[in-house]
Amino acid sequence: MATTEKKPAPLPFHFQFLAGAIAGVSEIVTMYPLDVVKTRFQLQVGTGGVEGYTSIGDCFRKIIKNEGFSRLYRGILPPILVEAPKRATKFAANEQYSQLYLSFFQMEKMNQPLSILTGVSAGMTEALLVASFELVKIRLQDKNSAGKYNGTMDCIKKIYQQEGPMAFFNGLEATMWRHALWNGGYFGCIHYVRTLLPKAETKQGELMVNFTAGAIGGTCGTLLNTPMDVVKTRVQNQSAGVVKKYNWAVPSLNTIYKEEGFAALYKGFTPKVLRLGPGGGILLVVFDQVSTLIRKHLM
Repeated sequence: MATTEKKPAPLPFHFQFLAGAIAGVSEIVTMYPLDVVKTRFQLQVGTGGVEGYTSIGDCFRKIIKNEGFSRLYRGILPPILVEAPKRATKFAANEQYSQLYLSFFQMEKMNQPLSILTGVSAGMTEALLVASFELVKIRLQDKNSAGKYNGTMDCIKKIYQQEGPMAFFNGLEATMWRHALWNGGYFGCIHYVRTLLPKAETKQGELMVNFTAGAIGGTCGTLLNTPMDVVKTRVQNQSAGVVKKYNWAVPSLNTIYKEEGFAALYKGFTPKVLRLGPGGGILLVVFDQVSTLIRKHLM
C-alpha cells in the first residue's frame, strides 16, 4: 500500500531567517578566498600584463607572495555583515514566494517552473539588500585599492565623502540580474535533481542528496549568472573622478564582448564555480540541518 510522506510545515519567518543566516556564514567562512580570486580575474582586462594572473594557483601564489596571506580575507567584513540577512532572505523569501505562487496559481505542490519563478523572485529581493555591501567588498578586494582604504569603515567613509550616498547603489541593476539568474538556476535545479535521485533511506543518504542537489544547483546558477557578475564587478569598481565605461548591464555586456571577446564574460568562472558549486551544497545541507534542529527543539 502506497504511503504519502508528509512535508514538514514551513518554518516561521524568524526561524527561516536564523537557519539561512547560519547556513550563509558557514559557506562564506569556508569559501571566501575563492571569491577574492574570482574578483581579481573579473577586474583584469585582457591578460593583465606581467602582473596578471594566469590561473587560480598563480593568483593565489601572487596574492600571498606580494600582499600577504591575510589579503585572501580582505573585504570579508561587508559580506559577513550582510551574509546573515542575505542568505536568510534567500531561503525565507524563496519559501514565502513559494506559498504565494502556490496560492496564486491554485496549485498544491511545487514543480520546476514554479521553483524557477520563486528563485528569480527571491534573488531580486536579495539583490536589493546586498548591492551596497557588494560594492564595498569589491573596492576592498581590488589589488589597486591596497593603499586607498584602511579597512571597511574607511572605505565606506571615503565612498560617501567622495562619491555621495547614491554611489552605494551603483551596480544595483546588474546585481538584480545576477541574483535573479543564480537563484532561478539554483532552486530550479535543486527541484529537478531531487526528482531524479533515488529516495534517501537514511539520514546520511538525505545529506548526500541535499549536498548533490545543492552543488549541481550552485553550478547551474553560476553558469547562468557569471556574465552579469563580471559586469557588476566592473560597474561597482568605478570610482569618482573617472568617465564611467560601464553603466547599464546589457550595454556593458556588449562592451566587454566587443573589446575582450566572449571568454571575458566568464572571467573568474572557475574559482566562482569552485566556490558556489560546493558552496551551494553547503548552504542547502546546513540550512536543512538547522531547520530540522529548530523543528525538533524550538517548535
